[in-house]
Amino acid sequence: MGDGAQGRVLGIGGVFVRARDPAALAAWYRDHLGIAATCSGEPGPDGSWSWRQDAGETVFAMFAAGSDYFAADRQVMLNFRVTGLDDLAARLEAAGIAVERRAEWDHPDVGRFARIGDPEGNPIELWEPPAAA
Repeated sequence: MGDGAQGRVLGIGGVFVRARDPAALAAWYRDHLGIAATCSGEPGPDGSWSWRQDAGETVFAMFAAGSDYFAADRQVMLNFRVTGLDDLAARLEAAGIAVERRAEWDHPDVGRFARIGDPEGNPIELWEPPAAA
């Protein structure tokens, strides 16, 4: 496909997560990560239907079924681009959310990483690209 090609994907239009308690999980993402998460096709508390993100790169990668990069019992791991990883990690820990950091995850050309889980056990990776570090 060339740059002028019609009928192409422009980016991720949504992420949809099954939850035992959709309202509580949406509130957790809003409260702790600042994401305008909604519940089951309803607008958020502020009336917004979507989350306007900062422009940037998105990695869309497939991992082998036996990969240990994230929990083997999970099909998907969310990865969020962040700035101020240290401050965000401190706020999450102050809220009682376990934050895992490992020196071997960080690379000067790729960025810095932390891992958390949401209340329903979905793995989340927080990625601070090198330009934001």
